[in-house]
Amino acid sequence: MDIYTLHRGSAPLLVSLPHDGTFVPDDIAARLTPEARRVPDTDWHVSRLYAFARELGASILVPACSRYVVDLNRPSDDTSLYPGQNTTGLCPVVQFSGAPVYLPGQEPSADEIADRVERYWQPYHVALADELARLRAVHGRVVLWEGHSIRGVVPFLFDGRLPDFNLGTAGGASCAAALQARLAAILDVQRDYSHVVNGRFKGGYITRHYGRPADGIDAIQLELAQSNYMDEATFEYLPERAAPTQALIRRLLEACLG
Repeated sequence: MDIYTLHRGSAPLLVSLPHDGTFVPDDIAARLTPEARRVPDTDWHVSRLYAFARELGASILVPACSRYVVDLNRPSDDTSLYPGQNTTGLCPVVQFSGAPVYLPGQEPSADEIADRVERYWQPYHVALADELARLRAVHGRVVLWEGHSIRGVVPFLFDGRLPDFNLGTAGGASCAAALQARLAAILDVQRDYSHVVNGRFKGGYITRHYGRPADGIDAIQLELAQSNYMDEATFEYLPERAAPTQALIRRLLEACLG
């Protein structure tokens, strides 16, 4: 099994979808709770949602494994990205619902976590860094777009309902101010979706680690409320609901290339 798939494009844009994977190896799946085996905290269908980005010339990087195997958007030392707030770790033991991921006593050991980092986490990040370097060498600059999604209401992680579109640039540190302003302006003028910039989701490890605007790498995370393109209860993709969402994402990605 390939750890990830990488479509190499020609434009200075890399779309990373680190939570799209659903595969859990049998030896790990046997230790999960029945609910966790459904991998409910997947960023469902984001690779389908972003498939149009190939038309823009974007590179697209997608992992095979679920975030329950290892979370590719967390630092390998598992330092919390949101100190003082509920979150999930490098090899999550708690679901977004607050329920356990593993059956009692079946949580991964430190050695197992280190093995998962080497086997699954490192290859994805090597591929990501190499593709960024390739595109920057060709174009002089590159935009890293982190595509994510989550249920609109997750009390364990945040209060109330999440806005539809949540842009994160690590408080402006991972992205040039002019690009952030262009993206925010696109969201400001439309009236179909609620939005926020650097709200609850300011960008995970990938956005914060790779975003170096002074060196020609702008990194932006978009966290979507899943109700904008799918049924959150059944995980079913809804093409008619997804179409206008895709259209707005397309305008954002085109602005990254402008």
